[in-house]
Amino acid sequence: MPTTLSCTLALPATFRPGDILAFHRRDAHEVAESAGAASLRKGLVWNGLAACLALRFEPGRAVAELAIDGAAAAECSARFQAMVRRMLGLTQDIESFERQHRAHPQAGALIARQAGLRVAVAATPFEALSWAVTGQQISLGAAVALRRKLIVAAGVRHTCGLMCYPDAGRVAALTVAALRAEGFSAAKANTLHTLAHLVADGALPLDAWLHTLAVDDIRNQLLSVRGVGPWTVDYTLLRGFGWMDGSLHGDAAVRRALQALLGAPDRLGEHDARSWLAGFSPWRALIAAHLWAADSALPAHTGSGRRAP
Repeated sequence: MPTTLSCTLALPATFRPGDILAFHRRDAHEVAESAGAASLRKGLVWNGLAACLALRFEPGRAVAELAIDGAAAAECSARFQAMVRRMLGLTQDIESFERQHRAHPQAGALIARQAGLRVAVAATPFEALSWAVTGQQISLGAAVALRRKLIVAAGVRHTCGLMCYPDAGRVAALTVAALRAEGFSAAKANTLHTLAHLVADGALPLDAWLHTLAVDDIRNQLLSVRGVGPWTVDYTLLRGFGWMDGSLHGDAAVRRALQALLGAPDRLGEHDARSWLAGFSPWRALIAAHLWAADSALPAHTGSGRRAP
């Protein structure tokens, strides 16, 4: 029997729906997400079932519904509300960040210009982790196309017509050969396949870590998987858990925007970027998000250095 969960969340006066919607508007093909001017529909897997999230922004509030192709337990309502809060960045203490750094001699004007910016978070940590692996060392356009192929290959479709971003079990069911056939490199296919099995089998308890945010455990266990490096871990912590203190100094777009902000004549290396970002702890990832937003306004870049935003 189909089930619908719903919740309504109050939004701060400075909330910027456009930042959230832009994150889900990456794929113009709208295979699994469709974002309007003030609304979003997203296909996802909920407790192994196809589901469709409908999110609508209204003055001062967000109204969310999850239509599940099957039955849902009563306790799912609280879990659904927590998911939506994370996705909207409502767990992020951006007010403290802006108070502390709005007078920063280099970044203050940028923060003021983008006041209220929050980091959109993926529906699940696995979605963030798999997207991070997909986006390693390739352009955003190539990563989005590869992501689309993964969604289609997994083959989960909601009754509304949208495909659903697969859970770890669905990705684990795909062979490395199948992932290679969709365009994943051998290294990425093996890494994604390994991670999916570890998550599905409980060896990487991503959903449990949502409640404990055991950053050191997450970092150490993910780094033990071949093909997962510091950037992938910090990106996953940011987009999957809403953790604001990852140092994304390895991100090419962050370094490019920082170079423009500082007016540096030469490209910045990772060491220089790490040193500059360190002054914003415990919000290093949040200032990186401000740099991402600034980079999107710069002239288009080509090449393989851009990472997944």
